Amino acid sequence: MVDAIQTFFQENFPPQLAVFFIAMIPLIECRGAIPFGMLVLNLPLWEVLPIAIIGNILPVPFILLLIRPVINWLKKTRFLKPLAHWIEGKAEKKKDKVLKYSKWGLFLFVAIPIPGTGAWTGALVAALLDLRVRSAFVTILFGMITAALIMTVGSAVITAIMTGEMPQELKMIIEYFNSMSCTAA
Repeated sequence: MVDAIQTFFQENFPPQLAVFFIAMIPLIECRGAIPFGMLVLNLPLWEVLPIAIIGNILPVPFILLLIRPVINWLKKTRFLKPLAHWIEGKAEKKKDKVLKYSKWGLFLFVAIPIPGTGAWTGALVAALLDLRVRSAFVTILFGMITAALIMTVGSAVITAIMTGEMPQELKMIIEYFNSMSCTAA
């Protein structure tokens, strides 16, 4: 299936647009778009990162504002009622983690790039918990940017291991942290 998605996007879209659309796909999001853009399409970090972030955050306001009415409508249909209950069940499973730490819980839930977390699920949980839209959006945005940075560094490290040479992006990150540690000392 991964090969089919990869082939579809490589054959049908320019590389930047492929990264943008992949970042919009639930469960894949920027966690898949960044490695795809850097490792498969060989796009530079400075190009992949903002495209993936924009593509990933774009659906979030719509989810926050519209998921509750959509679920209520789905519950009224005979065939889609199970889907509505599945969506609510997915959010219910994540509820305790988010509520326990409030905004920090939502931030960490979105920021830690593991399967089942991310901007889509974070927005779903926030909407079904009736969190304030503006506050939830900002929290999800910062969590998603953090996850994107984690994936970017991970992709750069994998590139370095695979090619045997350190990508320019990884050199820049290391230089930045070295300069930060020198100014702190």
